[in-house]
Amino acid sequence: MTALTLSTAAAAGLRADAIVVGIAKGAAGPVVAPGAEAVDKAYDGNLASVLETLGATGAEGEVTKVPAPSGFKAPVVLAVGLGSEPAKDEIYEADALRRAAGVASRALNGAKKAAFALPVEDAEDAGAIAEGALLGAYSFDAYKESAKDAKDAKNAKAPLAEIAILGGKPRDKAYKAEIERALALTEELNRARDLINTPPNDLNPEAFAAVATAAAKEHGLKVQVLDVKALEKGGYGGILGVGAGSAAGPRLVKIAYSAGRGKKHLAFVGKGITYDSGGISLKPAGHNETMKCDMAGAAAVFAAVVTAARLKLDVNVTGWLALAENMPSGSATRPGDVLRMYSGKTVEVLNTDAEGRLVLADAIAKASEETPDAIIDVATLTGAMVLALGNRTFGIMANDDAFRTSIHEIAEEVGEPAWPMPLPAHLVKGMDSPTADIANMGERMGGGLVAGLFLKQFVGEGITWAHLDIAGPAFNEGGPFGYTPKGGTGSAVRTLVRLAERTAAGDLG
Repeated sequence: MTALTLSTAAAAGLRADAIVVGIAKGAAGPVVAPGAEAVDKAYDGNLASVLETLGATGAEGEVTKVPAPSGFKAPVVLAVGLGSEPAKDEIYEADALRRAAGVASRALNGAKKAAFALPVEDAEDAGAIAEGALLGAYSFDAYKESAKDAKDAKNAKAPLAEIAILGGKPRDKAYKAEIERALALTEELNRARDLINTPPNDLNPEAFAAVATAAAKEHGLKVQVLDVKALEKGGYGGILGVGAGSAAGPRLVKIAYSAGRGKKHLAFVGKGITYDSGGISLKPAGHNETMKCDMAGAAAVFAAVVTAARLKLDVNVTGWLALAENMPSGSATRPGDVLRMYSGKTVEVLNTDAEGRLVLADAIAKASEETPDAIIDVATLTGAMVLALGNRTFGIMANDDAFRTSIHEIAEEVGEPAWPMPLPAHLVKGMDSPTADIANMGERMGGGLVAGLFLKQFVGEGITWAHLDIAGPAFNEGGPFGYTPKGGTGSAVRTLVRLAERTAAGDLG
């Protein structure tokens, strides 16, 4: 695990493998960002010119390495692009700092220590740099022999081992709090990434439930795991129906952090399909290989609840992990079958690959019984949302416009691109069934909205609810960027945590 410290040491005297500085795109060429004044001075004020000679422009994500000046104990200066220089009297946005720190961390894989001399105006800037650097230092190599072989350690290039943030105030309460927050948040978000990246032969519903149980014990959380017998006794027809075709039985996990009686209560519900073959409605070739990521919503919920506990937030947070494996077999749910859900509603299954909404419906109905102040479900729910918003943006639907707006603002604040989506009432009719109360499919056009409308039917009366469809950003099949790695990303964790923080502070009413 990467270590993190705030340092007041001078850049020249710090023993490290590299000094990280920021450069930005100025009107007349690259400019050295605040925080690197001492480094620039050692180049006689010509660091920007040196970097420009080497082709640097300051564009976001750009990395340029130069030998450190004479007298520096670190051998290398690594300049990372911050994008456009802020206007006069403005400062660098927090997510620009996060992204730059993440890029620098990834560029320094294999290094033992790096000092980050990026712009730090206040404690929040230090927290953003810490967050980005720690997320950028993530790697998933549990299944690679080279990572376990000491002889091949250099080729394996372990993540950056230690990060020192210059310009911070180690004894200042606000700075210390931001660093502690960054450590807790990134450790849990990276655990969510680990879960998403774990192969489905090692992470089935029972195994996921065991991870949640162990974390609950470690952090003093209440946990309850409903196995197949308990689900049958409770009448959880949606979860049981989705898991019916698998040899690995489904689970419903409740993991709860309590701040005390009388506090606001948030319920987070996560889709946890540990592998999605599509069931009898089998996915076409080329769509199965990454379906281990279909539990990313449950991973996000799990990480957010544990983070809330570690930060001791003044809000009650309950996580519901709806876990199942969707497989075809002689016992699998068939298109045309009717399931009786936990709420009592019946659902005609027209497509067994529209399974996420079935497990979520049971969990949402159960969560509603505790009458929380709000329910937020998170799911890799529809390919339609990816078509609408692309691979980096998640959709937000809600039964309350103000709440949807608040979540959108929070997501943008923490650097998770999101977009508010409608729930057009006319699309509900497309889910009419001649056999059951509702079908699990409706009109093809607007499929992501149809899925949201389906879930809305299972929210308890009078409860504020939002649905986050993270199908696009949950799993990055392309190259890494910013602090986002290839593979599982941990999408929505930071939005959920910030929502909990704002609720605890009374900012959401």
